[in-house]
Amino acid sequence: MAAEARGERSPLPAGSDARLWVERLTLTNFRNYAHLTLTAGPEPQVLIGANGAGKTNLLEALSLLAPGQGLRRAAYPDIARAAGDGGWAVAAHMHTADGPIDIGTGLTPAEGESERKKRIVRINGAPAGGSGVLAEHVELVWVTPALDGLFTGPASERRRFLDRLILCFDPSSRTRLGRFERAMQQRNRLLSEGVREPMRFEGLELIMAETGTAIAAARAEAISALASIVAERHARDQASPFPAAGLAIDGTLEADLERMAAVDVEEAYAELLRATRERDRAAGRTLQGPHRSDLLVFHTPKQMPARVCSSGEQKALLLGLILAHAELVARRHDVAPILLLDEVTAHLDAARRAAFFDEILRLGAQAWMTGTDAQAFAQLAGKARFLRVEDGGLAGLVDADEVVPPTSR
Repeated sequence: MAAEARGERSPLPAGSDARLWVERLTLTNFRNYAHLTLTAGPEPQVLIGANGAGKTNLLEALSLLAPGQGLRRAAYPDIARAAGDGGWAVAAHMHTADGPIDIGTGLTPAEGESERKKRIVRINGAPAGGSGVLAEHVELVWVTPALDGLFTGPASERRRFLDRLILCFDPSSRTRLGRFERAMQQRNRLLSEGVREPMRFEGLELIMAETGTAIAAARAEAISALASIVAERHARDQASPFPAAGLAIDGTLEADLERMAAVDVEEAYAELLRATRERDRAAGRTLQGPHRSDLLVFHTPKQMPARVCSSGEQKALLLGLILAHAELVARRHDVAPILLLDEVTAHLDAARRAAFFDEILRLGAQAWMTGTDAQAFAQLAGKARFLRVEDGGLAGLVDADEVVPPTSR
């Protein structure tokens, strides 16, 4: 049922027909695919197959249409098909808010043992300056089984999750993160080498203060924007199976930004870095900064930290955040992001599965979903395209009788 028919507000502006979707995906020497060309429509795409057939490999290929190392964060040489020449390629014809676009990316085979293999990116056939440019064209959000432990795992995973969400509406955030990380690594190296000349540290610490404060500010802004969408969604449907998530960011710079101007926070952080060089030297690392912050998530109706909730409640909180983020992106950019959802039905009961699929359809997002059982996606029968994946290829469309349980026919 359309959102308008239910009296709900669509996340896209009235009259908008903008869509972001992949029409054609071509793989060459990618994981277990020697060569594959897959065509799709803007509707959800459901990939059904046995474990190890290559469903997640297809999602990984799609994830490389965005900046970074993809949903597995794999080293680029490891992606190449074992029987290939060490190179791999992913090409896509996409529809974006600005019109159709062709994206190509891959790893060129090294001609000699000493030659470093390099990932290349092309936009409409022209070389681009690296994967960062992809953020200007493609917005992707993914959920993998590894994220099922997001709320109980290390803080670094929650920071990475939040920073990936921010990248969708702030492409420059990746550059800031990279500059901060490089400056911090150089500072740590000076500390470990016993360097004590102040002038060797000052430039690096100024970069850390500038970029670190900007990173903290972007995270705080994202948390505020997401919290607003979560509250609106909860007010719209208080009976939603996706509980309202309380969000906070626990970090020194983020706390300072609540009571000080950004320029003062930047100056204070630079002074802190100067004052704590010897302490950091003894610890072997920089102890304070945005690299130590943590995303805190709460189950608001139960007033419980997400980390102590049940597996089902944690999955519902995670998907609720993903849906809120997709809606935020849709409102800011007039187009919903592409969703990559690997084994997304795990830990979801039938009611939550149905509600999640309804939300995807309401958003108008092209969602790529994987599973071993077609009947887990029965609520999408007639609304999504079901493809069967076999080792290294596609085996055609899934028969309609396999999607709808016998009792529902």
